[in-house]
Amino acid sequence: MKISLLVKYAVSYLAVVIASLIVMNTIGTARVLKGITSDRVNAMSKEGNVIVESYMDDYYKGGTTLSEVYKELQTIDTFSDARIMIVNPDGEILSDTRGYASAEKADRITLPPSLLNNDVTTEYSDGNVEPSTVVVHPVDVDLSLRGYVVLMTARAGIKADGAYYIDTLNICFLLISLVLFAVIAILYIISIVPLRENIKMAREYADGHFEYKSPAHKRKRHDEFADLSATIEYMGNDIGQMEDYQRKFISNISHDFRSPLTSIKGFATAMKDGTIPPEMYDRYLDTIIYETERLTKLTSEILELGKFDSKAAMLKFSDFDINEMIKRTAAGMEGTCRPRGITFDLTFEAESEMVNADRDRIEQVVYNLVDNAVKFSHNDSAIEISTSEKGNKVFVSVKDHGVGIAADKIKKIWERFYKTDSSRGRDRKGSGLGLSIVKEIIQAHGEEINVVSTENAGTEFIFTLARTSE
Repeated sequence: MKISLLVKYAVSYLAVVIASLIVMNTIGTARVLKGITSDRVNAMSKEGNVIVESYMDDYYKGGTTLSEVYKELQTIDTFSDARIMIVNPDGEILSDTRGYASAEKADRITLPPSLLNNDVTTEYSDGNVEPSTVVVHPVDVDLSLRGYVVLMTARAGIKADGAYYIDTLNICFLLISLVLFAVIAILYIISIVPLRENIKMAREYADGHFEYKSPAHKRKRHDEFADLSATIEYMGNDIGQMEDYQRKFISNISHDFRSPLTSIKGFATAMKDGTIPPEMYDRYLDTIIYETERLTKLTSEILELGKFDSKAAMLKFSDFDINEMIKRTAAGMEGTCRPRGITFDLTFEAESEMVNADRDRIEQVVYNLVDNAVKFSHNDSAIEISTSEKGNKVFVSVKDHGVGIAADKIKKIWERFYKTDSSRGRDRKGSGLGLSIVKEIIQAHGEEINVVSTENAGTEFIFTLARTSE
């Protein structure tokens, strides 16, 4: 059964409040009463010492009368709120600030020896005394026990004081509980409400509604929930773009496969039904082979990109001379470049430039960049290829002086199947995957590649490789 956070908050809040009240009114009450009793006992002990030292010694030596002592003790009783008794050695009460003193032995009230033999008795009661806490001070004169000074305070007064303190604490706790309730309500508003909005946004994206915008973005929030909302929205947009990419990918790949397949099927059918005479077979068979090679290359490039997407492309690092690789690649392009008058200008900072990378993958990068430069260079122009060192990196540059790339299209050249409008006439054979493969390979090496281009002036690609430590 699903239980919302609001219910959990409410149950937790009530549990804390009720448990706190129970503890406060049980354990708390007991501790408060114990503390008040201890304070009263200490106060009566001090008062008893003063009475013994100040009055009882004079009384038993005949320096003052019992009546005079009684008046002084009544004053002390008023200020200390303690019943004071003078008791003879037999336990008979001679004077009581809240009773009477009797000279007649038969009329005197006698306190039990069990009470007088204890300095402190926290719970005492009999028919003549209400439940009280009692402090007893023996009076010794000339090393002889002459009597006792007994101070009593009613337990009812202690309990009343304890109840007052506990009631005050309860009222304060209830006020704090109201404040705590307000705090929880505010926390609910600033946490659960945006959390629910984010949950709704995630569900909308899960249902494919990638255009949905959370109401949270309309509020001026600057907290973790705003970050979460922005992250979910970014993720939704990214997934939406991925779906758009997949649709475009299928559309592009269908187009790139359909064109050569149509040519192959058309020429093969024409050859079979006799539309193309036998003496022209060689010409059209060459076209079929050419289109087949296009399909093979396109398939290989798609599989290559798939390896990087699935992290299945394992790099085999080794040390090799990047300058030698560039020379070999440029030499392999001379057959294509010579008819158009395109030349290579190779500039190397060092005669040999050793790098540590996957040789086959980097050779593919160099070939793709040089092939790209050849395609978009003007006739009778030069392609500049250079290498240089900086720190522990080797910088490789491939620069042409061709058609260039418009500023608003530079970011798009890394997209799969993307071809600039100006390149469509020049690069009908291209798949639009070459630069995507280049970027994936360079990034897999943990390196960087950048492009600088000016329309109708040329393009320069620069990428880095780790230099072999000497």
